[in-house]
Amino acid sequence: MRILIANDDGYLAPGIAALVQACQGLGEIDVFAPERNASGTSNALTLHQPLSLHTAPSGFRYVNGTPSDCVHLALTAGVIPRPDLVLSGINNGANMGDDTLYSGTVAAATEGFLFGVPAIAFSLVDKGWQHLDAAARVARRIVEHVLAHPPAASPWLLNVNMPSTEGLEQADWQLTRLGRRHASFPAVAQHNPRGDLFYWIGPAGEAREDGDGTDFHAVRQGHVSITPLQVDMTDHARLPQWRNWLSQP
Repeated sequence: MRILIANDDGYLAPGIAALVQACQGLGEIDVFAPERNASGTSNALTLHQPLSLHTAPSGFRYVNGTPSDCVHLALTAGVIPRPDLVLSGINNGANMGDDTLYSGTVAAATEGFLFGVPAIAFSLVDKGWQHLDAAARVARRIVEHVLAHPPAASPWLLNVNMPSTEGLEQADWQLTRLGRRHASFPAVAQHNPRGDLFYWIGPAGEAREDGDGTDFHAVRQGHVSITPLQVDMTDHARLPQWRNWLSQP
């Protein structure tokens, strides 16, 4: 068993160190992570500047690029053998609902999935790393479970969100679907000391589709949310309507 671990918070983040430590003994571990925090970079690949690969004293490899760059290099540059499993995280904050479209954590796992490698993205819902050790132990148990009981269809892609609560290790695991958020809050305009205007992207919107069965609902109830993801964004349910639209004279 060979496991590739990546993240979007950067190779110095506590979350990736905790995940690596938790997975010791499960197989050979390789770490490829961004040099700096790359949250919100989604599935971006760096195409117009070269990427450099360095090794930290910890043995972690780090890349001056995005989470997807990290996994892409690990899988295509010939630096390491092909992994059997890609893990991403543990992220500092939730990746639920629409977050998955923007998340670098989910993107790193998705890059492995696109190359035919099963992958899991792990996130700790509240920022600040509270209960990180417990989250890492839960992550290991989930990895052990998929190794002991491999899903029938491979590759597969899982998005795991863990509540930052006491008793996390005793929390139930629930299979969920993605909820939805309201639109993000407006961009925030500020002036720097020289009077130049710049903007900060506003925070994510509140949950709006968060009923029973969603990732939002599961986490709010104190459960660990496990959501199987796919890359196919085709609107299958409305394909017949679009066929009718296309056939209009």
